[in-house]
Amino acid sequence: MKPERRDSDPKGLYIILILWALTTIYPIIWVIMNSFKAKDKILSNSFALPTGDLFTLANYRKAFSNLSIFSAYRNSLVISGTVALVVVVIAGMAAYALCRYEFPGKKLLETLVVAGMMFPVFATIIPVYRMETGWGITNTESWPLTMLSIILPSIAGNLSFAIIVLRRYIQTLPVELEEAAYLEGCSTLQIFFKIIVPLCKPSFVTVAVFSFLWSYNDLFTQMFFLRRPEMIGITRLLNELTSQEGTNYGLMASAVTLVIIPVIIVYIFLQKYIIKGMTAGAVKG
Repeated sequence: MKPERRDSDPKGLYIILILWALTTIYPIIWVIMNSFKAKDKILSNSFALPTGDLFTLANYRKAFSNLSIFSAYRNSLVISGTVALVVVVIAGMAAYALCRYEFPGKKLLETLVVAGMMFPVFATIIPVYRMETGWGITNTESWPLTMLSIILPSIAGNLSFAIIVLRRYIQTLPVELEEAAYLEGCSTLQIFFKIIVPLCKPSFVTVAVFSFLWSYNDLFTQMFFLRRPEMIGITRLLNELTSQEGTNYGLMASAVTLVIIPVIIVYIFLQKYIIKGMTAGAVKG
């Protein structure tokens, strides 16, 4: 009779994971602490808590008075929110079609979707910029056209990843649910929005979050398409601040804190959907 297999004590693993988490969290805490210190106190007391004479709100007052924080937030949220919404809709429909339908060229299309992840934005930015310049939507005085010029390449850059993740999740759903809906008289769009979308909510949330964050943090593309000061995003604003206030570490720390606030909020509230969406389909059972 074989002895029962006992799982190893997970305490050691927990200790390793806690230490790893601390190495990730502490830099964020360090930046937030220094954002409440004057610039002449940071170098000498960078690891001290911002209490007593060290504490000041001058960095945040200067950030809101001298920088277009609210305008940059508006631009970034409009860009990233639009990108996330459009990517979820288009990628969801594409993934559903690739999972459930047979049509000529399907294998080639699947190969192209995977190949789309092999080309970085650096390799396509020049032809994309020339194409959009020909359309007359780059660096214009029109706010909607300027936003569109950055939204379109951001959508294209996120589609391949989104289709692959959503397709993997949709494949785990039983086809019988859709067949029953067809028998009840539902159309393809009704099945997609009333059955597929609710059942695949973790995966859709994962795609939306990653698309939002990648677009939100995309400084490289914004450097090309957002040239006017009133139309720059929050990451571009931080880059401008670095070049102008390179030695003002307190102001830089406060600006970085303001930049990462939306990212932290998104992860805190949606982390369970992100993990579930990314691991769906990894194990068959």
